[in-house]
Parts: sequence; structure tokens; C-alpha cells
Amino acid sequence: MFENQTIMLFEYQNSLVLVFYLDVLMILEFLQTVVNLKKIPRQGWIDKLDLKEPESVADHTYSLAMLAMIISDLGNYDSEKVIKMALLHDLAESKIGDFTPDDIEKSEKEKIENKAFKEILSSLPDSLGKQYQVIWEEYVENKSKESQLLHQLDKLEMALQARIYEKQGYSKTKLETFFHTAESEITDSDLKELFRQIIQR
Repeated sequence: MFENQTIMLFEYQNSLVLVFYLDVLMILEFLQTVVNLKKIPRQGWIDKLDLKEPESVADHTYSLAMLAMIISDLGNYDSEKVIKMALLHDLAESKIGDFTPDDIEKSEKEKIENKAFKEILSSLPDSLGKQYQVIWEEYVENKSKESQLLHQLDKLEMALQARIYEKQGYSKTKLETFFHTAESEITDSDLKELFRQIIQR
């Protein structure tokens, strides 16, 4: 009897090791895709400012995630969801690159991004993939208060980066389009004040 139990325990442990090993391989594949964001430049800065070495999508994502953490913690938001949303919001660009509104129709961009996002998530264990897909869809739909916050923070972070480039000597005239877009799309009163502080400093 004890021998049979030992064999069963050994087989169970082996199956756990195999599952863990397969999960590790899937996660590594996912991370290799994520790391690619470090090499994807933010196309808008190239098109409008002719920057040779603009910030990467990964740079933008990190800055946005920090901003999302602070603002959501200060407000009545699900901070964990907002931070995850920030980390996921441009993930598809690791496969398709960064399209600007001048490059492609919004509906076509969403279709391409959705396909790429699902492909990326397919390398994760199902439980994680489904969770992140729900968060991504909530962001795209832009109906919840968390998704609406993040869309506005995305524009606020863009304005912050534009102000940094302005201080570095890049043309204020060329940067006006970024400031104008942020100003028109930020509707929250507190974020509007943050925006005003950014452009005044």
C-alpha cells in the first residue's frame, strides 16, 4: 500500500513540475515580447519633431504606470486595475509597432491591435490571459471610470513628455499639436490642473 502511495505521490509531483515548467516557458515567451517594447519608438515624436532617438513605447508605459499608480491611489479608483491597464494598454505595439492617427483609420488600428493582443496573450496560462483580455477590452471600450481615467492620463503623460522636449530646445510650434490634443481630451478637473502646471513649468 505504501509503495503505491509513494508511486502516486511521485507521479503527482512530476506532473506539477511539468505544469510549472510549461508555465515558465510560456511566461518567458510573453516576456520576450514585452521586452520588445524597449525597441519600439513612439512614432509621433519622429513624425512631428523628426527625432532620431525618441522615447520608446516602454519608456512611455513605465511613466504612465507610475502616473496611474499615484493618481488612482489618491482618488477613488481600483488602483490595481488602473496600473495593469496602463502596463497592458500599448502591449500590442510590441508586435505591430506604433501607429499614429495619421497612419491608419481608428477602426483598422483597433482591429490590428486586438488581433496582436490576443496572439501575445496566447503565450500566457489561460487564467492570466483571460484576466488581461478583460482588462484590455475594458480599456478599449473606455466606459468605466478606471478606463476613462487612464485614457486621460495617457494624454497627460504625452503632454509631460512634450514639455520635456520643449525644454530640450525642440520647436514649441511643432509641439503645439500634442498640447492641444491633451488639453481637449483631458476632462477631469484635477487632471486639467495638473496639465496646466505641466505646461507652465
